Amino acid sequence: MSTIRVLAGTRKGAFILTSDGKREKWDISGPHFAGWEMYHLKGSPVDPNRIYASQTSGWFGQIIQRSDDGGKTWHQPGTPPGEPAAPGPPKSASNKFAYDTTAAPLTTHQWYDGTQHPWEFKRVWHLEPSLTDPDTVYAGVEDAGLFRSTDGGENWHELPGLRGHGTGPKWQPGAGGMCLHTIILDPKNPKRIYIAISAAGAFRTDDGGATWKPINKGLRSQYIPDQDAEVGHCVHHIAMHPQRPNTLFMQKHWDVMRSDDGGDNWKEVSGNLPTDFGFVIDVHAHEPETIYVVPIKSDSEHFPLDGKLRVFRSKSGGNEWEPLTRGLPQKDCYVNVLRDAMAVDSLDKCGIYFGTTGGQVYASADAGDNWNPIARDLPAVLSVEVQTIE
Repeated sequence: MSTIRVLAGTRKGAFILTSDGKREKWDISGPHFAGWEMYHLKGSPVDPNRIYASQTSGWFGQIIQRSDDGGKTWHQPGTPPGEPAAPGPPKSASNKFAYDTTAAPLTTHQWYDGTQHPWEFKRVWHLEPSLTDPDTVYAGVEDAGLFRSTDGGENWHELPGLRGHGTGPKWQPGAGGMCLHTIILDPKNPKRIYIAISAAGAFRTDDGGATWKPINKGLRSQYIPDQDAEVGHCVHHIAMHPQRPNTLFMQKHWDVMRSDDGGDNWKEVSGNLPTDFGFVIDVHAHEPETIYVVPIKSDSEHFPLDGKLRVFRSKSGGNEWEPLTRGLPQKDCYVNVLRDAMAVDSLDKCGIYFGTTGGQVYASADAGDNWNPIARDLPAVLSVEVQTIE
């Protein structure tokens, strides 16, 4: 029988929730790295034992952790084998994320008030393991840059073509920082990668990261005077079904969007949503036209409309949406669901999972029709990822 492993990163440590294919009873281990902000954990799609984790502290900086046994033990790449993964100052090469100043000079970037600020490495927001090699992993960082390791996180090198595109000085931070938060690898074209930056927009490379193209045509943002500008849009998250890599779905600062040509053109599919502000978006594992969002009241009020926590599902790729509420609180609920806090499993009856800033992790074993809390009272959940282990 299959095993499902849910990886939850929180404000105060990481938690691993495990169940069998029935997804009825869950075992919870953690907190791993208690007290640390765990921005993102993600497992390798080709090695079920390999997990990468982004561990961050305002005191000690950024650390990458790696597990080779499904989260039972952890190793900080660059340190001697067997050294415990304990809080403390960064010691490993995994923390030496150095921007490539030769290929992409570190000029300043622009803030909302028009002032210019120097580039500064702050944290790793997202880790994306390779689809074919467990030792290759990508990292999206703040200030926005894309890095790659080919030795299991021991060493990191920037793909400088992104910042070197020429629009970098115009990128500006969203409320959470100028973060590269989404990395999507095309399963049918190993040289194609999609990324998204808040608040710069979406970009695509077709040559493995050497050169990049902004893909923001059709996006509309009220705070941008020039609606045809190459960059400046606040993209919150992008999702793709592996069988349809040219079809992308986007949750923007406002608006839910869709592209059917690899991001070259976008159209709005917010349809009958009660509000089209939100952070997460994901796609059903077996139905490329079934997508999920969690609407939030507004960009100033980051909680569900009317205090009702509702996931909305479209089975038509957008425009027509239905609320999914069974098992979710429908009164006095004022949590948020952050951009990396939803994921799906790949079982026949697709499971959907999401975490909240209130510390709950909800799961549906029937594609969203019914929900159950599989963890309560955790620290605020920053990210949720799922491994399906056969």
